[in-house]
Amino acid sequence: MAALGWLTPRRRSATARSVLAGEASAEAARKSSQELQELEEPEALAPAEAQEAERAPEFPVVGDDKAAAFFDLDNTVMQGAAIFHFGRGLYKRKFFQRRDLTRFAWQQAWFRLAGVEDPEHMQDARDSALSIVKGHRVSELMSIGEEIYDEYMAERIWPGTRALAQAHLDAGQRVWLVTAAPVETATIIARRLGLTGALGTVAESVDGVYTGKLVGEPLHGPAKAEAVRALAAAEGLDLGRCAAYSDSHNDIPMLSLVGHPYAINPDSKLRKHARARDWRLRDYRTGRKAAKVGIPAAAGVGALAGGTAAAIAVHRRRH
Repeated sequence: MAALGWLTPRRRSATARSVLAGEASAEAARKSSQELQELEEPEALAPAEAQEAERAPEFPVVGDDKAAAFFDLDNTVMQGAAIFHFGRGLYKRKFFQRRDLTRFAWQQAWFRLAGVEDPEHMQDARDSALSIVKGHRVSELMSIGEEIYDEYMAERIWPGTRALAQAHLDAGQRVWLVTAAPVETATIIARRLGLTGALGTVAESVDGVYTGKLVGEPLHGPAKAEAVRALAAAEGLDLGRCAAYSDSHNDIPMLSLVGHPYAINPDSKLRKHARARDWRLRDYRTGRKAAKVGIPAAAGVGALAGGTAAAIAVHRRRH
């Protein structure tokens, strides 16, 4: 995607950069969704997923074309962080050295154990990813991303959350991923799940080659809300009739935009915030995992089939 202009932190405020990141992501999402509509139909839901969809609340309203659903990706739709899985795939293809993989692995281990995002870890991962892809063609990374999805991500999709997304699709509504992961990676995941499209972090490219910079800033926290707001305005959506789903308190700005906010696999801060405002909560983790972070598991929901945790070597982070 062509750059919209690189703005450094010294030249614009964080708020301005959040708006820029949100608008860039919305523009990329609208473009990619048109391409997704021309591709294959999504796979049929497994029986367990279909049953979960049947247990969904009466919302969404069938035929409401002014409503849409916005899903956070990491730990909401997919177990773990997409950028770390993507890093593993790039290492396998010799894009970087073992010491970099060890850092990715440590960050992923922390994410899986804590169940929440650490801004320092996430920023470090994004900086690493930008330096790795610099000079590579966007088309090359998109092709590799398809392979990485099959290798590391497909089995980490939460069936319960996927069923919620499918309920919106079945009601005739559009469904978007909203994530700090690269928009190209998010678009691949959205297509594989049969969703409308994805809002993600936009990396600057010139003539189809990554420059190693971002447009604005990572699509995180307030920037997600700006992206959803921009997309809703462009698509003619009524945010009061829309839904948003996330596991993280960092996404409270996005959740607060819509009329139907859901806390999915919530961290402790989001759980407290959601309960205080009577937001709906759902947890698709195992009872043991949910208890570890202080959240009771939803009744009747089993563990994600086919655990795929890899052995991780923990090391002391270099400063």
